[in-house]
Amino acid sequence: MDGPAGSGKSTVARRIAAELGLLYIDTGAMYRGITLKALRQGISLYDETALGRLARETSLEFKEMPDGSQHLFMDGEDVSEEIRSMPVNDGVSLVAAVKEVRTALLEIQQKLGARGGVVMDGRDIGTVVLPRAEWKFFLTASSLERARRRWRELKAKGLNVSLAEIEANISRRDEIDSNRKVNPLRPAADAIHLDTTEMGIEEVVDWIKKKVGEGKTNASL
Repeated sequence: MDGPAGSGKSTVARRIAAELGLLYIDTGAMYRGITLKALRQGISLYDETALGRLARETSLEFKEMPDGSQHLFMDGEDVSEEIRSMPVNDGVSLVAAVKEVRTALLEIQQKLGARGGVVMDGRDIGTVVLPRAEWKFFLTASSLERARRRWRELKAKGLNVSLAEIEANISRRDEIDSNRKVNPLRPAADAIHLDTTEMGIEEVVDWIKKKVGEGKTNASL
């Protein structure tokens, strides 16, 4: 499941996986983990050599919690909350654009996907990570709606950020993700497109489950 920031792909992918009894893999969390570690160590997010080395030397593992949620452990530390901070939001697209970082994480992602029975979300799942996936969905939404969703999410966590700040961050990430040289954000040729601007999470989840149940591909809404 691919799409830009705030399109709802992570929330939807997590729900789909839970309801269908599949493993959910949030590839974006992995790039966030590397970004967080770089910020902690004072590594420039423009130093591609250092970032690539950092990615190769970092241990990333997903663990399911007693409540069913999935947390990211970086070098043995649960960083699931900290990777959602604004500093990480601001820098993750820069880190994700580094070829050496993507190469290091791609190997991990493909090994996880090779097990089968997974729902994976990110920016290049259908085009690069799992090009032979049985189902590919590309979710979109207007930039304003995506900013509103992220703003509500951060407010619920007690973070005081402005809607304008988040919208600017999302627009910047869209530009970087879509124009990076390595595996830019784009839908796979055989992906099913869905604009979620006017849809709630329940509607999106039901729509996708219906599509999978019908066994249809190459559809668009």
